[in-house]
Amino acid sequence: MRVVVIGAGIGGLAATRALIADGHEVACYERADALRTSGSALTLWSNGTAVLHALGVPYDDLGAPIDYLAMLRGTDGRMLMDIDCARAAVRYGYPHRSTPRRDLIRRLADGLPEGTLHFGRRAVAIEQDPGSAEVRFADGSAVAADLVIGADGSRSAVRDVVYGADPTRPAGWATWQGLTPVDVETTRSRRGLMIVGREGFCGLMPAGNGLLQWWFDRPWNADDPQPPSVTAMLKERFGHWASPVAETLAAADDAQIEFFAHRRQKVGRGWSRGRVVLLGDAAHTMPPTVAQGANQALEDGWALARGLRVAAGDLPAGLAEYERSRLKGARLTQLVAGSEVTDKYRPGAGLLTPNALISWFYTRWLKMISTILNEQRQPVAPAVLR
Repeated sequence: MRVVVIGAGIGGLAATRALIADGHEVACYERADALRTSGSALTLWSNGTAVLHALGVPYDDLGAPIDYLAMLRGTDGRMLMDIDCARAAVRYGYPHRSTPRRDLIRRLADGLPEGTLHFGRRAVAIEQDPGSAEVRFADGSAVAADLVIGADGSRSAVRDVVYGADPTRPAGWATWQGLTPVDVETTRSRRGLMIVGREGFCGLMPAGNGLLQWWFDRPWNADDPQPPSVTAMLKERFGHWASPVAETLAAADDAQIEFFAHRRQKVGRGWSRGRVVLLGDAAHTMPPTVAQGANQALEDGWALARGLRVAAGDLPAGLAEYERSRLKGARLTQLVAGSEVTDKYRPGAGLLTPNALISWFYTRWLKMISTILNEQRQPVAPAVLR
């Protein structure tokens, strides 16, 4: 089958790898002039590394391992809860790692057949009939396909073909993030920190090679202007918080800080129309508050190839199977992430929840939102690109 993937992000590259391994003729088109390596860092949980294993992508040397997540109160650093994430890694057989996004993108692209990736090609229109689909690009060129995959993110150009309009809406929060060398104990540890207070939220994760992934969340109106200096704003709002927040802010640089406003949507049925299907943020945009965006995109790419494989050439049945397998997990993830639950300051809730209970629940939660952890009863041999 001839497949055109729009978007060479995490989900698009995952789908490209999986479909090539299944013998499809795949071309991936990206609007940028090269692989997009922005985006600070991200966390791969057991469901994400399970997909990487299934795709034949090595991950043991990506970033840094994460075994624990500690939630602290911002003003005095008091421990509110400590989640044993390693329990889930042992249970499912796949570890957790925090890694620069650029390294994951490069790893997903590594080994793709020559001519698979096409850069500087912005999709502007898609036309289809019962027999085929055609993607038109801004440069006037066009390409025909049996299936078009919209993996072009939360500002998807493909999404309108399926949904008819942008289904997302502002979530009322925003993130400022960076990836910086910061000489603190967290950078050298296997523990991520979630720090909460009335002023907002700070997250800190070791990302390997002396780098610290950090982000600050605070309420944000879509009409609010950006401050003249983001670092000055963050220091004014969070500078009085307990260590290592002050050390992190001291290393922050306006030129390296990335901003994005949170958006959410109601995840429903209908991820495809005819020969066009969506995955990742194009299908289900969600805030980053439960650190599942990249993992859910990886799951989508793997599950789409699996659905087409199960359907054995029946495209409508394959797309239906893909949506069926992913709907529950994506819907639940969006529901929790869209509530901004980790951003909201509820210090009493952490103190009243035993660490053993929250660790047990986190292990169960990963399976509740995953397709691959439910479908794979045991680790399988990695896919081989053809």
